[in-house]
Amino acid sequence: MVWGSLIGDALAMPAHWYYNRTQLHVDYGEIRDFVSPKNPHPGSILWRSGYTAANSKGEILHEQARYWGQRDVHYHQFLQPGENTLNLKLALELARLLTALGRYDADLYLDDYIEFMTTPGSHNDTYVEECHREFFKRYSRGLRPRKCGGEDIHIGGLASVAILCAWARGEMEEAVQLVREHVSLTHRSRETLQAAETLARMLCDLIRGEDMAETLARRAPAWLKMKEAIKWGRKPDSVVVGQRFSPACYIKEAFPATLYLAWKYADDLEAGLIANTNLGGDNCHRGAALGALLGAAGGRASVPARWRQGLLAGGNIEAFLAGLQASESGSDEA
Repeated sequence: MVWGSLIGDALAMPAHWYYNRTQLHVDYGEIRDFVSPKNPHPGSILWRSGYTAANSKGEILHEQARYWGQRDVHYHQFLQPGENTLNLKLALELARLLTALGRYDADLYLDDYIEFMTTPGSHNDTYVEECHREFFKRYSRGLRPRKCGGEDIHIGGLASVAILCAWARGEMEEAVQLVREHVSLTHRSRETLQAAETLARMLCDLIRGEDMAETLARRAPAWLKMKEAIKWGRKPDSVVVGQRFSPACYIKEAFPATLYLAWKYADDLEAGLIANTNLGGDNCHRGAALGALLGAAGGRASVPARWRQGLLAGGNIEAFLAGLQASESGSDEA
């Protein structure tokens, strides 16, 4: 589950926010493995995005600020093949903190989050999502960190769900409680929180060996109806995620698109993540949720060894999973 989540993001990273699929294939062909992002990114709208820090408390762009406002700049231009985007780097920060503390503490996470985001060189991603910009606008005005989350409705809010469900060892109520608290720190919208809870419940079911289609039918009928998924299954993915569902980042469309791909590729994580990557749009954050679902369903054996070996955060994941195993052994001995 954890491997799948991080791999789904890193694999999609070069093709992130390509909405012209013809251009995506001109630039990259079919992406099947980790590759470097390319400049120019002809569909980039970074030139239309803006953020100005009110003071030092809100300074989060650092050396990347000079690229904002420029045309054709790839959102992740400095990332290496197999490297994760910012939201998944923050998920890894959460994993590190959980291991160090041995428990979840939202206030300590917020301290770590603020330090990470305001420290130059803590990451090398050019793009900083709207949720972080809104958080630090409020924080720079003097609001307490717990009060800085905005009404964000993007699928990027689900980036840490796999880590939290792993930390809860698949215990559903604990996982749901952790997910609700953590996601609401930056994403307070009802839709995003409902999607996060749905994803957590599905992951816990799948960890226990339940069937993907049955889990979807029970946990996510408000997001995806199985009768429709079966009908759409005869169509190309580019039609379903493109005409039926938008490939964009808004949770109302992006989460059902993710669930559809999870249903269609339930038995083939590799094919599912490759398909998601080459659909473009917000494929990184779809990929993080999709990889978690497919990994939870298929187990470690479903994750290609070449992707585990090529993921730059592989050592971080192994440390996190080793910490989980150690704490489980300690509990058994007690």
